[in-house]
Amino acid sequence: MSLVTLRVNGTEHTVDVDPSTRLLYVLRNDLGLRGPRFGCGLGQCGACTVIIDGVATRSCTTLTSRVQGEITTLEGLSPDGDLDPVQLAWIEEQVPQCGFCQNGQIMTAKALLDRNPDPTDEEIRTGMQRALCRCMTYYRVQAAIKRAAATMRQGAPDAEETAR
Repeated sequence: MSLVTLRVNGTEHTVDVDPSTRLLYVLRNDLGLRGPRFGCGLGQCGACTVIIDGVATRSCTTLTSRVQGEITTLEGLSPDGDLDPVQLAWIEEQVPQCGFCQNGQIMTAKALLDRNPDPTDEEIRTGMQRALCRCMTYYRVQAAIKRAAATMRQGAPDAEETAR
């Protein structure tokens, strides 16, 4: 076991873990975060995605001992309770069906939009190709990303507008 310090959603955490422990298990089991989910365990489906220093990263294959930088989980997108434009677009476009993949879809979309605030349809499809959805809501995902991009370009609505 060894002490590892992680910065997650703006807060520093020190955990005592085996160096080979995957980040997903620390986030869920030690820090109690439920956004990232165990899907395939191979880094292929995307359910476990977090953002590390702006990059969508599969936490199920990432060694905790090797993580450096700021980790953002789904919970970190709305630290003050106001939903991120990506989360709002997901609701407005009614993206989720079963909901299992939504963490990976949202986190991948957020990283994509932070890199490219005005993606084309092709750039969205390419950027999202590793975030799998068994319910096949890909057209809704694309619509939500376009909506979020437009909202982000115009400036996020304030909390009063969101409540309407």
